[in-house]
Amino acid sequence: MSLTLSGSAFGHDEPIPLRYSGDGEDISPPLSWSGVPEGTAELALICDDPDAPTPQPWVHWVIYGMSPTLTGLPEGVPKQRELTKPIAAMQGVNSWPKIGYGGPAPPHGHGVHHYHFTLYCLSQPLGLKPGADKPELLAAMKGLILAQTRLTGTYER
Repeated sequence: MSLTLSGSAFGHDEPIPLRYSGDGEDISPPLSWSGVPEGTAELALICDDPDAPTPQPWVHWVIYGMSPTLTGLPEGVPKQRELTKPIAAMQGVNSWPKIGYGGPAPPHGHGVHHYHFTLYCLSQPLGLKPGADKPELLAAMKGLILAQTRLTGTYER
């Protein structure tokens, strides 16, 4: 079985509903996955926007330290560094820079932006403390990625 990532609020390459954007409630969308490979010790997820008019993709979410038995993330994950409810996980700093999910908010008239939700299955626990940013997470994951998959949503102002 191959690793898949999906969302109940939007499909691959479909618009992200206003509710999950910076123009709406700015809460994280519900996500689910299946096909986590045997030997996975930790899950991590990064959401970024490569269409942002910045040198690097704009980071919307960094969440890691998730159990390999987890099959998804509920809507509205609290914006806290360390979570125990509704899931156990740690969250990092996005590009604002704030902890937790920050929804799409591209410049007005900049066209359609693509938001990449990338799930990583890791061969060992990272041991990262809460508050890591995307470069720190990517560096810690180097050589440990067993599988990865992506769900892309779009948003335009």
